[in-house]
Amino acid sequence: MRARFHVVEVPDPTPRTITAKLLDRPDLLATIRSMTRGRLAFIEPWNVTHLEMWVARRLGLPLNGTPAALWPLGFKSNGRRIMREAGVPLATGREDVRSVDDVLSAVDALRQGSPGAEAVVIKLDSSASGIGNRVVRLADVHSRSQLRAVVESFGPGYLADLASGAVVEELLAGDRLTSPSVQGDITPDGRVDVISTHEQVHHGTDRQLYAGCRFPAMEDYRDDLAAHGASVGRLLADRGALGRFGVDFVATRTSSGWRLHGLEINLRKSGTSHPLTLLHNLTAGHYDGADGTWSLTDGSRRCYRSTDSLVDPAWRGRPEIDVIDAVDRAGLTFDRRHGVGAVLHMLNGLQAEGVVGLTTIGRSPEHAQRLHDAAVTAIGSQAHNPAGAAPGTEDRRSRDGTRSSRSG
Repeated sequence: MRARFHVVEVPDPTPRTITAKLLDRPDLLATIRSMTRGRLAFIEPWNVTHLEMWVARRLGLPLNGTPAALWPLGFKSNGRRIMREAGVPLATGREDVRSVDDVLSAVDALRQGSPGAEAVVIKLDSSASGIGNRVVRLADVHSRSQLRAVVESFGPGYLADLASGAVVEELLAGDRLTSPSVQGDITPDGRVDVISTHEQVHHGTDRQLYAGCRFPAMEDYRDDLAAHGASVGRLLADRGALGRFGVDFVATRTSSGWRLHGLEINLRKSGTSHPLTLLHNLTAGHYDGADGTWSLTDGSRRCYRSTDSLVDPAWRGRPEIDVIDAVDRAGLTFDRRHGVGAVLHMLNGLQAEGVVGLTTIGRSPEHAQRLHDAAVTAIGSQAHNPAGAAPGTEDRRSRDGTRSSRSG
């Protein structure tokens, strides 16, 4: 495998995309062309902008992603329209909001349509991971002038972005609320494959920022998620979309069961993409579309818990090997033979921000969560005791997350 694996280094430390850097280096593009000449090859991008399109043209390779010209299909307003056309139930809201006055009108309409709404969220059309979201508590605004002041307090930069488009939606809340998603692929021949469902984990005051996921989504609504994802995928395919896409939801619990509310469409890979890729590459299994689970060849199943934002400011500058050793000493490193354990990723984030990615694969959601908690504890404990315990005497966790003693 090493003989077939090639890394092309782009020695450019500037904070630009790798595609922008490649376009400045015709010699490196020539190197990649020589590697792929005469072979079946394609580009697997995170998302597609005009830069990725130019790199694909220079290399003469197809892109497995939605063309840059169709990028607006994933904007919040267009996403609501597509989901509505696909028959997906939506949170109460309004599209194409472009000014403070538009926000005021949208909130007035929302209050009439959902008089019990406690808050609204303003979402910029072209934003991701909750970064362009702003929450307004309706109990805190008793007049249009107060609401105007709140929106204007978001600042001129935000209001300038608002002019490009946004949606205003009811912020669904409550103790019995989850944030599931469905992930799919559109093949070059237009086929739509649902490849996963997840429970998303959010943090922040109003749970607007993506912090990780669990696979699979709850069994109660897993089938509905897949059906909605397939319906949206077919509409996207009809419009020329290609490659990975995702649809995010909020699920609320009622007396008659769970109810799904479509939130947005992602025309790209997302935070749920890399843990699914890890599962694909580390275990010999397949996604069972009938029940939405991952099955190994022996009939057993695998689940995972993943985060790309395990962070502690005290870890800033911490050596990568320190974190790797902490997980390994705890007996949690992924075991290929048993198909369970912890995988670390995004280790270069330790130097700049004290952040690391962690995915734990287990035999059940509960098992994956136990492994996750144990790995977080091991990493945190090692930060305070970098020398580790005395050799041969440490108490460590076995591969299934239970306690075991190791002697010399």
